[in-house]
Amino acid sequence: MSLISVDQLAARIGQANAAATIRVVDVRWYLNKPDAGLAAYEAGHIPTAIFADLETDLSDPRGLGAPGRHPLPTPAAFRERMEMLGIASQMLVVGYDDTNGTVAARLWWMLDNLGHRGGVAVLDGGVQAWLAAGLPLATDEPHYPHAALELGDEWHHVIKRDDLAARLDYVTVLDARAGERYRGETEPIDLIPGHIPGAVSAPASGNVGADGRFLAPSELRERFAALATGKPFVTSCGSGVVACHNALAMRQAGLPDPILYAGSYSDWTRSGLPTEPQR
Repeated sequence: MSLISVDQLAARIGQANAAATIRVVDVRWYLNKPDAGLAAYEAGHIPTAIFADLETDLSDPRGLGAPGRHPLPTPAAFRERMEMLGIASQMLVVGYDDTNGTVAARLWWMLDNLGHRGGVAVLDGGVQAWLAAGLPLATDEPHYPHAALELGDEWHHVIKRDDLAARLDYVTVLDARAGERYRGETEPIDLIPGHIPGAVSAPASGNVGADGRFLAPSELRERFAALATGKPFVTSCGSGVVACHNALAMRQAGLPDPILYAGSYSDWTRSGLPTEPQR
């Protein structure tokens, strides 16, 4: 399971033993607004949900992908943080946000990549779908006891900056950022507008419909088939977060998992590598 519907989630958290079998995680986060995600959680969240911060819980400035903006922490550090939040090996973990799953997909990718046994899913449609179904939000902040979580000890299907630079002719880099950022028409945070040489524009927004829910698997297969070149896919974005949305979409489509460039465009540009269009 990589996606879960509102009805499925409501049924799971309504079960008598829910606290022992499922952990709902609010990962709302907004570019250039570091405290806004926590504020949104405190104002109202899905009942039983805990909050995980992209910057402190799902990233490490010294980790894999540095000097990019959201490098991956070591698997050991990530496991310890998840244990502190009360996530145990047997629990289904459901992440949600209010940006079409673009941040929740990062939590999904991390736990899935390290082999979380209890399963991990993204709430399809996010908190907006929850509210549209007439379901309530809560303001209490649950605190769960420290848990025991078994995860793998290394990241898989990842590529470092120098390795990617050497292999650009042998892979297809999918850029999950908005088209205007890919084209270099605007750049709200990174140093240089543009994209990695040879990268293909594949905005994460193309994975969902107008309601914010993921497209049907057949539609997703068609989308990525149109982007295929016969070379392995490497998924990238600004900082390695939204890139995971394309990985989730490919899983939904029944396609092979792409390689994640964890550092993404922020790592690439901060390291002085060339970009397109050339300036």
